[in-house]
Amino acid sequence: MRHFLEVDDLSADELRYVLDLAGRPAASAPAVLAGVGVALVFEKASNRTRNSMEMAVTQLGGHPVYIRPEEVGIDVRETAEDVVRTLACYHSIVAARVFRHDHLVRMAACEVAPVVNLLSDEAHPCQALADLLTIDQCLGLEGTERVAFVGDANNVWRSLAIGCALLGIPSSLAAPDGYGPSEATLDRLAALGGECTVTTDPVEAVKSADVVCTDVWTSMGQDDQRSERLAAFADYQVDGALMAQAGDRAVFLHCLPAHRGEEVAAEVIDGSSSRVWHQAANRMHAARGLLAFLAGPAGIPAGEASTPALESVR
Repeated sequence: MRHFLEVDDLSADELRYVLDLAGRPAASAPAVLAGVGVALVFEKASNRTRNSMEMAVTQLGGHPVYIRPEEVGIDVRETAEDVVRTLACYHSIVAARVFRHDHLVRMAACEVAPVVNLLSDEAHPCQALADLLTIDQCLGLEGTERVAFVGDANNVWRSLAIGCALLGIPSSLAAPDGYGPSEATLDRLAALGGECTVTTDPVEAVKSADVVCTDVWTSMGQDDQRSERLAAFADYQVDGALMAQAGDRAVFLHCLPAHRGEEVAAEVIDGSSSRVWHQAANRMHAARGLLAFLAGPAGIPAGEASTPALESVR
């Protein structure tokens, strides 16, 4: 049974194949989820994640069920293990957007249904799939020389950096002191063969990069840190002057929601280099590719990589 808690739960070949599936027209998507349900558990609200996942499941012939946090109460009303065991009685895949990554790890350990991470405090792998798909469509993965991220070394950066490492794309990160990556994450990137430059200087990180990414400075659950973070990141806004330091064909990406005037200037996110709406649309396509891969019948052709199988509850 396969789970998707972080991008490197896929091999490099499997990641490329998921992106290939994602790039195919929705109209040609195989009905690999016909007659089965997919549970979508949301502890944290989302615009893109809910809509993209519900549409992706539907395009594959399945039935998505949105589940509010109070309906399951992970480790409050029921343990994480009991939640996934119950949902597996009705659904073939359980996808969850949670505060604590260890909840997903415990759910996956039950081995009752494939578990997909829709966001946790450690990782946002579905977003990384959409980012990589966008980069491939706009620039080509093989021709992308560097992906730069300006801001917090958070879950969004981590998953994207892991994806870049798997695909052999160099990356760079500019973050203030105290907001950079852990040694464990850097070791993980190195073990994947990734080349990641970490600096406190946004200009150094962005210089000649093909892709410039950022994210909000204060994420959900960090509201009590807002004043502190605004001060720490004051010099890390992606504005026109910073984008001018990037390569001639550089594109700008943001996972959204965006705070214009904070992490990004309106002239950038609404400007000609921005691909954020292409990127947002790709959340649905990336989700469809991932679910088609997990469901099995669309799997990687023989000789390319192993094809996982999904035992559907019908």
